[in-house]
Amino acid sequence: MIDRDLAEIYGVETRALNQAVKRNSERFPSDFMFQLTDIEFQHWKSQIVISNAVNLGLRKKPFVFTELGVAMLSSVLNSKTAIQINMNIMRTFVAVRNMLPISPVDRVSKLYTELQALKDYIEEVFTDYNDINEDTRLQIELINQSLAELHIDKKQNSKPKNKIGYLTNKKEDE
Repeated sequence: MIDRDLAEIYGVETRALNQAVKRNSERFPSDFMFQLTDIEFQHWKSQIVISNAVNLGLRKKPFVFTELGVAMLSSVLNSKTAIQINMNIMRTFVAVRNMLPISPVDRVSKLYTELQALKDYIEEVFTDYNDINEDTRLQIELINQSLAELHIDKKQNSKPKNKIGYLTNKKEDE
């Protein structure tokens, strides 16, 4: 969303929004906010057929905010609407976190630990492998297979995921 639309939503002037962003620039990395390039700005103006850019507040290239930037704005702006939005974001975050009891990686780790403990217990009880009956041998074999599979899953789940969000075009930035 562009700065002037967000200013309207948050109940502040566009210049006040941009001042707050500049004062808190460390809170707005490139994946939170960016400014349109000259080419993007010209294309954007021609698409919306603006007859008088001055009256619409388009003397400068607008800042554009990603959803992360929109959320961050609610914490740096000092309007009643921004405060309410910020509180709602925090409440939503806590509600979502409470809905997800354990992440998949944690579940795999927990299952791996529990299976390892079960295997250690069975091996401790049956110290002599020759004294173990066929059913118990089969159980140990299945536990070993499961531990091997969980170890592979644990490695796969710990790999970094592809980033989601605004991607910059390196050629245009240069």
